[in-house]
Amino acid sequence: MIKLIVGGKGSGKTKKMVDMINENLSKVKGNIVCIEKSMQLGYNIPTSVRLIDVDNYKVEDEKQFYGFFAGILAGNYDIEQIYVDGILRVLDKDMNKLGELLEKVDAITNDVTVVFTVSAEENELTDSVKKYL
Repeated sequence: MIKLIVGGKGSGKTKKMVDMINENLSKVKGNIVCIEKSMQLGYNIPTSVRLIDVDNYKVEDEKQFYGFFAGILAGNYDIEQIYVDGILRVLDKDMNKLGELLEKVDAITNDVTVVFTVSAEENELTDSVKKYL
């Protein structure tokens, strides 16, 4: 299942995501993973959450991100939730690429909840992205 946290810059998307992570820590039996760009959440995310900076792996577009994401899933069958902060920064702010990526991610995450923060207003989303709201 994919969930989106949508809003303009400074609207509190990342804080909401961090709150969701903290809220779910005691509820999930498996692992929680948080993927971000530029490693800014180190002090906000509990150490029990696997925090991954895509910059360390030279992920620069939607195809590389999808491969990276699929590799994370393949490497750990105990993942219950994945949080992705700032996905549009990885995709060079391309909403069409985001729609394609969400569709691919949705196809491989049957029992995993995936939450993306999307730095855009709802009216800026394409139909391929809106369907995940």
